[in-house]
Amino acid sequence: MSGLRDRGNLLPAAKLALLVVGTLPFVPLQMLAVRRGWALSRRLPLVWHRVAARLLGVRITVRGAPAAERPLLICANHVSWLDIVVLAALMPVSFVAKSEVGTWPVFGTLARLQRSVFVDRQRRSATASQARDIAGRLGAGDAIVLFAEGTSSDGTLVLPFRSALVGAAHAALEAGDHPEVLVQPVAIAYTRIHGLPAGLAGRLEVSWTGEVDLVPHLLFVLRQASIDVSVLFGTPVVFGRGGDRKAVTLAAERAVRRMLAGEIAGHDISAETSDGASGPILKAAETG
Repeated sequence: MSGLRDRGNLLPAAKLALLVVGTLPFVPLQMLAVRRGWALSRRLPLVWHRVAARLLGVRITVRGAPAAERPLLICANHVSWLDIVVLAALMPVSFVAKSEVGTWPVFGTLARLQRSVFVDRQRRSATASQARDIAGRLGAGDAIVLFAEGTSSDGTLVLPFRSALVGAAHAALEAGDHPEVLVQPVAIAYTRIHGLPAGLAGRLEVSWTGEVDLVPHLLFVLRQASIDVSVLFGTPVVFGRGGDRKAVTLAAERAVRRMLAGEIAGHDISAETSDGASGPILKAAETG
C-alpha cells in the first residue's frame, strides 16, 4: 500500500519532468522557425500541445469543427490557462494575450513561441495599433484566438464579450485584401474530473481566476488523473465591410453562452455547432 502511495506522490513530479524534457528540444527549434518565418512555426506548437495535453491527462471532445476559410478570428470563453493547451492541441492557432503575460518566466517564453499577439488592455490609446497588428496576422492566414471576455471566468457562466479587439477583424477588412472575415464563437466546457461529472465545484477548481496563484493551480492539474473538456465550434459569423463589430461581438457572446450552458446541462446542441465545411450562415448586422 505504501508503494502505491509513493508512486501517487511521484506522479505529478513525473508528469512535470516529462513535460520539461519534451519541451527542451522544442524551444530552440521553434525559435529558429519563428525567426526564419518557416511554416513549421505554425505546426510545431500543435505537436507540443498535443503531447502536453496527454501528459496532463486532458481528454478533449470536439463538437462541431473550425471553419476552413480564412481570415478567421476565434472568439472563445476563458476558464483556465489549460484553455491554451486545449485549443492549440486541435489546430494551429495564435493567441491574443495581455502584455504582462510576455514578462512571465517560462510562460512568457512559451507564449512568444506560440506567436502570441500581446496587447495592453489598460492603454485605450493603443487599441487601434494593436487591432492593426492582429489584422495583419489575420490577413496572413493565421487563425487568431481572442478570449473575448478579457479575463477568465468560473467555467459555468460567460462574462460579457468586449468588442474593442473584435475590431481587428474590421481592420483586416480595411487593409483591402479580404472582402470578409469569419468570426467563430467557441465554447470551452470542463465536464469531468477523474471520470466523474465536474459539477460546479469541479469547474471552480479547474478555473484559474485572478485570485488563484499559478503554481498551486498547476500542481492541482498535475495531480489529476484526467480532466475532460469539450470544445464546441459554433457557426461562424461573416463580418463584411459594412458589419457592426458590436453586433458581431454580441452574436458570438450569445452563441458561446448557449453552447456552454447546453453542454453543461447535457442537452443536444448540434444545431448550434458548425460542421466546418458547409460554410458560415450568419451575416453580421450592417451599420446604419
